[in-house]
Amino acid sequence: MTECDARGCHMVGYFSKEKDSPDGYNLACILTLPPFQRKGFGKLLISFSYELSKKEHKIGAPEKPLSDLGLLSFRSYWTQVLLEILRKHKGNLSILDISNMTSIRTEDIISTLQSLNLIRYWKGQHIISVTPKAIEEHLKIYAKQSSRIDPKCIHWAPMNPLPNKKR
Repeated sequence: MTECDARGCHMVGYFSKEKDSPDGYNLACILTLPPFQRKGFGKLLISFSYELSKKEHKIGAPEKPLSDLGLLSFRSYWTQVLLEILRKHKGNLSILDISNMTSIRTEDIISTLQSLNLIRYWKGQHIISVTPKAIEEHLKIYAKQSSRIDPKCIHWAPMNPLPNKKR
């Protein structure tokens, strides 16, 4: 990722992605260069990795283990995405529905909703438990941090692996 100004374009960060991750990782390594940290570039790269996963019709997750800063960055992205979906959606919505909509793993959705106290475990399953007021309260905190990729601007097609050939 670059940032352009009057002096030209300057690299601000990058992420790497495996072409076909057996563990379902949609992002292997992410870096925002120190002078550009705390400006939303990391979250923008995370958003981009999930938009690519949506185009691949895959559920993804960052490569584990996450550093403390990595968890903080991903949790911030997941929180914003989940809150926006919960605000817009009316009616019942399952964790699996949200996962399919966002390409975020169910485990990451559950842990994020738990951190926000928006999920309960009842009769052997996780139940999303939110009120519009609770969502709006959380969104006040996260709305300022919006860094999203417009999927209509991505001109990319996922790799279609060829079937294994016998030699």
